[in-house]
Amino acid sequence: EVQLQASGGGLVQPGGSLRLSCTASTVTLRYYAIGWHRQAPGKKREWIACINRSDDDRTYLDSVKGRFTASRDNAKNTAYLQMDSLKPEDAAVYHCVTEVNNIQYKGQGTLVTVSS
Repeated sequence: EVQLQASGGGLVQPGGSLRLSCTASTVTLRYYAIGWHRQAPGKKREWIACINRSDDDRTYLDSVKGRFTASRDNAKNTAYLQMDSLKPEDAAVYHCVTEVNNIQYKGQGTLVTVSS
């Protein structure tokens, strides 16, 4: 079973930055694309970013383009989501996601709170 864990969330003021990390056990992330989702209370889950396995293509939700950057360090078996210029509407639980053998795995999320 693939186990993912997102970390790095916390409380940040509007305009601030956070870097989320996604680590995995039982799987080598370099072979898979990594996606990031978020879900705010009372709202639907929202896909926000994806980085391909070869680390040369990234896609983003329009509302985070230019503010969020997905990256990966295959040597550390870790993916990252750098979030800059955070807005109150970015507050949510963030999850990293991957697909292995046509099965999607979503790990435990990390809470991001954006408030002054």
